[in-house]
Amino acid sequence: MDISIRSECETDYRRVEEITRIAFSYPGRIEQGGIGCPYEHWMVHALRKRDGIPELSLVAEVEGMIVGHIICSKAEVKTANGVIPVLNFGPLSVLPEYQRKGVGKALIKSMIDKATALKYGAILFFGRPEYYPQFGFKEASTWQITDLNGQNYPAFMGMELIPGYLSYAKGGKYYESDIYDDDLNRNKVKAFDDLYFS
Repeated sequence: MDISIRSECETDYRRVEEITRIAFSYPGRIEQGGIGCPYEHWMVHALRKRDGIPELSLVAEVEGMIVGHIICSKAEVKTANGVIPVLNFGPLSVLPEYQRKGVGKALIKSMIDKATALKYGAILFFGRPEYYPQFGFKEASTWQITDLNGQNYPAFMGMELIPGYLSYAKGGKYYESDIYDDDLNRNKVKAFDDLYFS
């Protein structure tokens, strides 16, 4: 399967939101927690307006059709000596019929390559610990960085894009955009769905 990766453009916006909503509408979601319905499509919409990085919003195409998307956003590690800017990424979305066919991997690799070329120092994020180490991600505890509550766990991972970049983050806490807080944004998600997806 021939997968091409390119930058997202404005004409892609609605289709990317549709794909993201479909990708996260999996069975059993309510039982697994969260707000009981997808909210990642709203995240993408909101990140374009605040905290998202347009150069690192990428789409995957197969035969000219968008089948996946990834977006990065601004985040930071706060330490006793100051603030260290880092990248966060997500949501990563792939249409169900194209999952496990290399689309997600192509998006992640392209994102890492482009972020490196743009001279970003590091990526920190929350994701599946059984999947992301294949790209070079390690537990954030490697650099003695915790989440904002001072916790570490396998799902909290990172990668240096500039060697040694996170050595200055030792003992710091990670803060991502509040757009990722589903409890905080529950009403905004519902209003967005009522407007565009009802």
